[in-house]
Amino acid sequence: MPPGRPTVLKPTADTKFHIEYDWWEHENEDLRVYLLTHLPPEKREYFQTLEEARVVDYIHPDTAEVFRLDELQLALQEASHAPDFINPQTSLVDSVFRVFLKNGNQPRSPRELAEDTGRDATTILRTFGGVKIYKGIRPCGDA
Repeated sequence: MPPGRPTVLKPTADTKFHIEYDWWEHENEDLRVYLLTHLPPEKREYFQTLEEARVVDYIHPDTAEVFRLDELQLALQEASHAPDFINPQTSLVDSVFRVFLKNGNQPRSPRELAEDTGRDATTILRTFGGVKIYKGIRPCGDA
């Protein structure tokens, strides 16, 4: 490849992906509205009428680490512990997004995401490894 030309690596089943939150601003998409769709209906109604969320302390159930979260982030953490948070009836894009909500946006490969969602790794790779970006889910480091 000629010097000075950027190299674009094609993602593989082992390429790590994550939610790139800057994408939401760049695309003028409303992240808060989308996040509300991942809440149970009763919580969604509460947050749709809430003017300003308070910040609260959240203690991670596994690590006992304390985090400062706004009420919406806390509600999403609580929702993510429901057994049906990631299920076969949820779209692939939403299921993968929910994995990242649940794990604090820790990078995951399509192979790992397949285990998390019960979906096919090849389908996950084709969906998120192409040119179109779904809900800000991209390879880490612009792979």
